[in-house]
Amino acid sequence: MPYEIHGLSVYIYVGLVMLGVIFSLIRLAIGPTAPDRVVATDILTTITTVVLVVLALFFDRQIYLDVALVYAVLAFTAVVAIARFLEGGL
Repeated sequence: MPYEIHGLSVYIYVGLVMLGVIFSLIRLAIGPTAPDRVVATDILTTITTVVLVVLALFFDRQIYLDVALVYAVLAFTAVVAIARFLEGGL
């Protein structure tokens, strides 16, 4: 492994990411409007992309970066399409 894990800091980082996921899932579940739910979904896709990039660095695998890039582009395209649909312009 090219990167060394430093005990407590990993637990802090994972805890913060999980806190962001939990808050986004709450907003996705109880968001009063459709745009709130779209933003929560966009946050979750961004978190997933970041996790893929960190895994690529941790395991020293370039393919994870490619997957993260494709996932980010598809997620962005989907959010733009959903936003246009909600706006009434699609």
